[in-house]
Amino acid sequence: MNCAPTRELLSAYIDGELPPDQATEIAEHLASCATCSRDYEAMLATVRTLREGLVRFHAPDLLRARVRTALREEQEEAATTPTVRRGSRVAWRTVAAAMMIAVASSGVTLLATGGGRRLAPESASEEVLASHIRSLMPEHLTDVRSSDQHNVKPWFNGRLDFSPAVPRLEDQGFPLLGGRVDYVHERPVAVVVYGRRQHIINVFSWPADGRDEPVQPQEARHGYNMLRWRSGGVEHWVASDLNAAELRQFAGLLQSAR
Repeated sequence: MNCAPTRELLSAYIDGELPPDQATEIAEHLASCATCSRDYEAMLATVRTLREGLVRFHAPDLLRARVRTALREEQEEAATTPTVRRGSRVAWRTVAAAMMIAVASSGVTLLATGGGRRLAPESASEEVLASHIRSLMPEHLTDVRSSDQHNVKPWFNGRLDFSPAVPRLEDQGFPLLGGRVDYVHERPVAVVVYGRRQHIINVFSWPADGRDEPVQPQEARHGYNMLRWRSGGVEHWVASDLNAAELRQFAGLLQSAR
């Protein structure tokens, strides 16, 4: 991957619209090209500004009731019609009502990007790996640089809707380096950064529903190892070029320190 195709695909890369292999190639190119990295950071800063500045509105109960009624009437009308020509008024009114009820019920905020295209985000493993590779670029590893958990943990206050665990593990050979906010599944997540000799370890975490799950090794890609687990309503991912055995040891220390 060289500069020209990378710049053409930056928007799709940020929106999570690229195939996993192509996304990884873009991340690796950004880690080695200062010019493309600057373009990427400028575009990413714009996206973050938009995301952080959006206001969430909740529909009043009366509006929700009216939308539900309109949707039900359209569904009943469609059910009594033998065929509905594609593009007909009834079909489009039904689609519009369905969209309105989704917004009214969840209070979701809509953001139009890339000409209105919003495809499903890449798998968490691909996004975590791409983020880890990006973090290895100069000045991208941490937003707050400190070996003191009392500096790193409070830094996340107000930047995320949860408080990540930030244990100190330097006595076990894994010094705390700092933290940053990144994006996975189109939502901000906490990343706490540790070191091990010359290796960097990124620990991603974000709230997640579902039962607890044990540590699960992920497929190694491009020389990087990853682990994931879920505990206490929080999803955890660890990524590093550290060998698998030591990374598993680190995950165990991280779990026991909580």
